[in-house]
Amino acid sequence: MLEVTDLTKTFGRGPGAVTAVSGVSFTVADGELVSIVGPSGCGKSTLLRCIGGLIPATGGQVVLRGEPVESVPDGLAVVLQDYGRSLFPWLTVRDNVAMPLRRTTRSRAERRAAADAALAAVGLPGAGDKYPWQLSGGMQQRTAIARALACDPVLLLMDEPFGSVDAQTREDLEDLVLRVRAERAITTLVVTHDIDESVYLGDRVIVLTPGPGRVRDDLPVALPAPRDQIETKELPEFVRLRTEVSRLVRSREQDPSTRSTA
Repeated sequence: MLEVTDLTKTFGRGPGAVTAVSGVSFTVADGELVSIVGPSGCGKSTLLRCIGGLIPATGGQVVLRGEPVESVPDGLAVVLQDYGRSLFPWLTVRDNVAMPLRRTTRSRAERRAAADAALAAVGLPGAGDKYPWQLSGGMQQRTAIARALACDPVLLLMDEPFGSVDAQTREDLEDLVLRVRAERAITTLVVTHDIDESVYLGDRVIVLTPGPGRVRDDLPVALPAPRDQIETKELPEFVRLRTEVSRLVRSREQDPSTRSTA
């Protein structure tokens, strides 16, 4: 589904140039959910934006479904941390969700039906006539996820999607992502600072080095499904994985012996 090869991104030129990510390579299978973690400033968000064609890479290549990504590709959906800024306060929840469909679906009735179906999928049936400011933070982020689902994406990129909500809402949204992913088999990349979240959500966890970000390790996550916020996190394998990821993230080595098992 997705191939990232020797991806590098440098901002600026000359002595003041800053390299955010350097020589990152990995692949993602169709329908797989991959978590990306690393210390602050390692270039996780930059990597995600390059993969989505939102900013151009300085070097390397991203290939989605056999086609090089040179701009924002069709079938891409993005969910960001700052849901407050990503929703239009003057539009209803339904119209916010239907916004991306204006480019591909001319019929207002079809857009409305798709938006309502997406809202139902994220647990917000009947919320279409409300406005974003009438919703809680968790409900606003569910709306942002519904908007991503409405266009039936082939690739979903999530950048710290739950970093601005409380712990209980975060767990609910994590379970929502797992449920939607299971129902729709959407290939998903999740950037997160939360180590427990990376293990709980992922089929794999890619750990980046301190900046410039490189792949330090690529860990498979063999946890049983369906996952549960309490039972899964009590499993010895979960504890082992979250300890290993934490150790890798905390390591300050700049040039590790990396591997990519994707």
